[in-house]
Amino acid sequence: MENFTFNSFVLQIEGLKVTETSMYPVFFSFLFSYMFIILANVGTAVLILVDKSLHQPMYLLLCNLIFNDILGNSIMVPRVLTDILSPPSERLISYSECVVQAFTSHMFGTASHTVLMIMAFDRYVAICDPLRYAAVMTNRMVVKLTLSAWGVALVLVGVLLGLTVRLSRCRTLITNPYCDNASLFKLSCESVVINNIYGLTFTVVLLTASMGSIVLTYTQITVVCLTRKNQSLNRKALKTCSTHLLVYLIMIVCGKVNIVLHRFPQFSYERKLFAILFHLIPGSLNPIIYGVQSNEIKKITMVT
Repeated sequence: MENFTFNSFVLQIEGLKVTETSMYPVFFSFLFSYMFIILANVGTAVLILVDKSLHQPMYLLLCNLIFNDILGNSIMVPRVLTDILSPPSERLISYSECVVQAFTSHMFGTASHTVLMIMAFDRYVAICDPLRYAAVMTNRMVVKLTLSAWGVALVLVGVLLGLTVRLSRCRTLITNPYCDNASLFKLSCESVVINNIYGLTFTVVLLTASMGSIVLTYTQITVVCLTRKNQSLNRKALKTCSTHLLVYLIMIVCGKVNIVLHRFPQFSYERKLFAILFHLIPGSLNPIIYGVQSNEIKKITMVT
């Protein structure tokens, strides 16, 4: 029979079920990945902010992606590392901390889409209307795009968590390696129909807008490259757009695998592991991809 605790302010996280032999390899793998994410992203951000030659819209918008990777991983990974070394009975978290973690986790996923959408717009203007690029992508426009990306994510996630926080709680076990919205509303014995409807609508709208804008943008870029038959333009488009598209595909694949694994309860451990990798993989690969593909960053790195 299930134990019920009404509106408890202390929750228990199930976390990853690791054996004594695999505990430290898993711990150090996550730790080194997290350290690399912080060092690589902070290093790239400092490089962009310090060097005036990189004060271009593309790199300033990239700072949004860097900030998102740092924030999303810093809220989630240290807590996961602590829980790995703790016995299941000691994996406790306060309700308020759990809500903050869930909010940050969903902000990470949502902002990944909205930030990559505004970066796609930047690439569209640069390739399809290069003569007006400087006039369109002004500092004012960069600020507007940045505020819109984070504002949309903030509103969507705020409503998502607001609908969950209003619910009373009768359970205390979070069946995930970290807190998210679904884990929180599953603690309630009330009806969560509204939560499910909004969550589904939120996901459909976000993915439709995200994937639609990417498909539309790259279709336009492809048409321009084919009609102009300019080899220099095609090389520029291939280099800059392939970087952005690769980052987007990595994020989509990681998210889709996590969603698919939710449908198969027998793969509970794999689902939890991939929920963590959803943060770690993009955060680790993004600075590498942009650093390797960007001539400006490579030149500065070689000089320093």
